[in-house]
Amino acid sequence: MTISPPQPSDHATDEIRDAVLASRAAWEDSIIALSADIHRNPELAFAEHHAAARVADTLRAAGFTATVGAFGLDTAVDATYGEGDITVAICAEYDALPGIGHACGHNVIAAAGAGAAIALASVADAIGLRVKLLGTPAEEHGGGKILMLEAGAWDDVDFSLMVHGGPGHDLRCADVRTQAVARFDVSFQGRPGHAGAPSPDGVNAANAATIGLVALGLLRQHLPDGTRANAFVSEGGEATNIIPSATRVRVEVRADTLEAVETARRRILACFEGGAVATGCEWSWEDAEPTYADVVQNPVLAGAWDRNLAVIGRSPQPYAGAPRGSTDMGNVSHAVPAIHPIIAIEGCASAPHTPAFTSDAIGPAADRAGIDGALAMALTVVDAVAHVRARRTLGAEGTTVGGQRYHGR
Repeated sequence: MTISPPQPSDHATDEIRDAVLASRAAWEDSIIALSADIHRNPELAFAEHHAAARVADTLRAAGFTATVGAFGLDTAVDATYGEGDITVAICAEYDALPGIGHACGHNVIAAAGAGAAIALASVADAIGLRVKLLGTPAEEHGGGKILMLEAGAWDDVDFSLMVHGGPGHDLRCADVRTQAVARFDVSFQGRPGHAGAPSPDGVNAANAATIGLVALGLLRQHLPDGTRANAFVSEGGEATNIIPSATRVRVEVRADTLEAVETARRRILACFEGGAVATGCEWSWEDAEPTYADVVQNPVLAGAWDRNLAVIGRSPQPYAGAPRGSTDMGNVSHAVPAIHPIIAIEGCASAPHTPAFTSDAIGPAADRAGIDGALAMALTVVDAVAHVRARRTLGAEGTTVGGQRYHGR
């Protein structure tokens, strides 16, 4: 169904927008300090105790009620302000990568989220908005948002957004696509034996893993374009003179949709079943972490983001490339109207998940990305509130305020 373009009544008044922009003076220094502090103290998934506390303290200082240890996760944050009848959830990620720290710039994400929430608090009462900042751990591995979603973090939310820093230039929000990803473990159980002597009763679990991996390598030729499969042996024996009785293989598969991921998963599992049949091993598999969905960019929110990015002096460019990366924000976007745009760290040419990007995620350009991202998100929210009040929806499949859940696709 075609989404009609926003009408003039969908936009916030100039006074409200001016108040959001003017609020920057009150929070700019604190979010720059927050970004730098998180960058200096990188923490891995589900262990982001310092970052979660800093985010909560920053929001409390701005008048929010904030809880660390929310929705069943020790390092999740739930911070709220206002009592309006429309609730927005802004996401703040803050987990780092092993060995290379904040090489995905989650310190900038956390700072932008905090800045947007504080900016919105300055106008929340005037527009009838309830602001909810969700500190979401374990985006890189672990699916923190998925666990929080299952625990009800978005049950009272009408729409949600976050922004991610990246290299190059600003992209049109609707053009930013991500892939779904599943990570799972395949286990083989055989029988041990002496590798330096005849062992007719030994069943070599490492052989089963090897056959499965070879079959997976051959399968890659026949996977659809855009479907990626990777694997490594995470447990494979303890000594060269012992026939391994147990092995484990970690597998990752990415594709443009959840359906494509599940189709590829079935074919990959058949490869490992073949290894079990050939060697006589028993085998099983289980999810290593929740499956990440592809992001569904809400068209109304995406359009408002692009316009507001231009208002603050940036120029989002079209992007026609393939989907890149994966995020647990995809699962949120299948539950409520949401966007996950990319904002450029100007002058950055390094690839995320590299040491060079760790360096680019701190400093004046990264600070500007966080500040501009916060302002663009806040302006997008106030425009979305005006749109909802005029139309009671955020799209053909949007959530009616007080109504049914959004299904995204």
